Amino acid sequence: MKKWIALVIVGVMVVIVMSNMSYEQQTIIPALKDLLKDKPFEEWLSQFEIPYWGKIISVETRGYFQFLEFLIRKATHFFGYGLLAVTVYILYRKLKWRFAALLAFITTVLIASLDEYRQSTIPGRSGLVEDVVLDACGALTLLVLAKLILVVFKKVGRT
Repeated sequence: MKKWIALVIVGVMVVIVMSNMSYEQQTIIPALKDLLKDKPFEEWLSQFEIPYWGKIISVETRGYFQFLEFLIRKATHFFGYGLLAVTVYILYRKLKWRFAALLAFITTVLIASLDEYRQSTIPGRSGLVEDVVLDACGALTLLVLAKLILVVFKKVGRT
């Protein structure tokens, strides 16, 4: 159980550290420009337009590297909070808490909400409800997958 407590603490610490960084400290655009000089998938990515915070985000409106960074940042939100939710869920199961999945989801959404609020207080950052929704979707998706995997393994173990 100690390792799950440690993993939850590490997950929350990663959120805190990332929240304290300005956009300039977090940007991966220089690395993308170095790694993807030939702009692979530009034509394919150009067909997507994503409504976000009252704006349309696309290759056309932001540019190739900025759009790619946007996709990576949002995927990081989705999967990062999803993994945090699963880690919290496993900890709650080890503690034998009832409704561990629901409590893990609520805990994760609370952490995401506090994180976005914190970001709203940092110059150059914005705290967005849309990011909390994205984080919640990641948490829910990965929790459902974790539950399905547990059910399948229980059935396999019984046969």
